[in-house]
Amino acid sequence: MKYDIKNIKLAEKGLLRIEWAEKEMNVLRTIKERFKKEKPLKGVRISACLHVTTESANLMETLKAGGARCVLCASNPLSTQDDVAAAIVKYFKIPVFARKGENRKTYYKHLNSALDHKPQITLDDGADLVSELHSAREKQIKTIWGSMEETTTGVIRLKSLEREKLLKVPVIAVNDAKTKHFFDNRYGTGQSTIDGIIRATNLLLAGRNMIIVGYGWCGRGAAMRAEGLGAHVIVTEVDPLKAIEAVMDGYQVMPMEEAAKIGDIFVTLTGDINVIRPEHFAVMKDNAIVCNSGHFDVEIDIKGLKAMSVRVRKTREFIEEFTLKNKKRVNLLAGGRLINLAAAEGHPASVMDMSFANQALCAEWVAKNHKKLKKQVYNVPEEIDKKVASLKLKTMGIEIDTLTEEQKKYLTSWNLGT
Repeated sequence: MKYDIKNIKLAEKGLLRIEWAEKEMNVLRTIKERFKKEKPLKGVRISACLHVTTESANLMETLKAGGARCVLCASNPLSTQDDVAAAIVKYFKIPVFARKGENRKTYYKHLNSALDHKPQITLDDGADLVSELHSAREKQIKTIWGSMEETTTGVIRLKSLEREKLLKVPVIAVNDAKTKHFFDNRYGTGQSTIDGIIRATNLLLAGRNMIIVGYGWCGRGAAMRAEGLGAHVIVTEVDPLKAIEAVMDGYQVMPMEEAAKIGDIFVTLTGDINVIRPEHFAVMKDNAIVCNSGHFDVEIDIKGLKAMSVRVRKTREFIEEFTLKNKKRVNLLAGGRLINLAAAEGHPASVMDMSFANQALCAEWVAKNHKKLKKQVYNVPEEIDKKVASLKLKTMGIEIDTLTEEQKKYLTSWNLGT
């Protein structure tokens, strides 16, 4: 079995952490038990490009239990947990191509190692596998049944391909499932982003001005958790509807050029490029903290920051201090990569439980329906979304009401009213 990881001797430590996460992933465990019996993915080749974490390890074990032949590579150079990668190789017998801190060349080598598996189904977190198929391995596309996309950034890329009529594989936008973005993006990103900032800096957030750049579901979550820790939350937005929502949620909203002057900690969560730029760095307070919780390291203009600096030094494991020409210092966390996985452990397992349950069930759905799928971006089938929600409630020991026949009739009739 070919693989490329940091150190296989880390496997035992990784396995213990995987088992700890599995305790919180009751929905995925339920699916895994069914998959073991039914083998809905028997013989299906699956290549996954995901953050190599304890939670994704449990997803890979579930897919393998369903009969799939799996390979895993990293979806970000800094998010790999090396002990987990070792455990997946040693105990699950699944090839992994991922090393924390790998350079760009190695990262793309690993992407191609995953595609050398000749997958029929791909799982993406950021659309790098699908992008590589479209740009460098086009001949291989004809063997792809479909792909799943885990993150907002990836869905944006894939919908762009679709609009330009260049998308050549069916894609399921797992990110857009209600049981994914309502919970993973809001509660998962919200908690793990704050966790990453605190681990990297050991700063007290109470009383500080926290600038949340982007008020999508991830931004909402980060704002909510920062407020809970006593920070004064300020939101910057380009979407008027999201800006109104932030105001109604009790936050101050202003343009970045104003927020840059008063912010203590800046967090980007937009999925767009250069949302914090040199003109913003120039007016920041001395020792301002800047970090990103979006998928790619493009939201902060790091090249622009370097160009306007007279000195750069590493002051803590995940902090680079840039001294500007005006003598003020800007502290960049985790090289501008996603702070929640670079400096912390990513989302809690209980919230990833629903996200990866969607992945597993969508893989099964693609395997069953691939012959009739078109080359477009699909929403997660509603029955899967509701199934995941129902399973989550069941595993939490929570019961809900059901409609009576009279209520069902009322909701489906046009002539019943006042």
